[in-house]
Amino acid sequence: MTLQKWAYFFSLVFVAIIFVPAGAHLAELLNKIDLPRDQYFVVQNIYAGWALFGFPVFAALFSLLVLVISLRRERGPFVWALIAFLCIVATQVVFWTWTYPANVATNHWTAIPENWEALRRQWEYAHAANAVLTFVAIVTLSLSVISWGTHRHAPHAHAVP
Repeated sequence: MTLQKWAYFFSLVFVAIIFVPAGAHLAELLNKIDLPRDQYFVVQNIYAGWALFGFPVFAALFSLLVLVISLRRERGPFVWALIAFLCIVATQVVFWTWTYPANVATNHWTAIPENWEALRRQWEYAHAANAVLTFVAIVTLSLSVISWGTHRHAPHAHAVP
């Protein structure tokens, strides 16, 4: 298998893995966002240990970077892969700018500061944004695969049918 095929394989696998928690956060948003304080903090305990999803995030970033570099001479697939990579980079900007500070301020939702409601909204909406960004990454990565396959198997203009 070529480097590009392996890069596509690992990129698809790792982006799919990181969509699992992102999608879960988005799916629970409407049911959680207005919970009373005590119920909300109890529910937040289900995320203990989810920091381990950081490993597939970095694996996705690495495999996407390898993919983007390997596709640099193939315009269509390159552009789609680059968008996927930038979406995952953007998830990290969102996480470190809004999600992580809320985790720190609440001691990973084990301490209740006065502004916990604002932190809850910040945390929930940041996760929702990351779910959308990760979904866009899956879609654009899939479009890269499709255009790569089409590009590589398209008949040449000078070929005789």
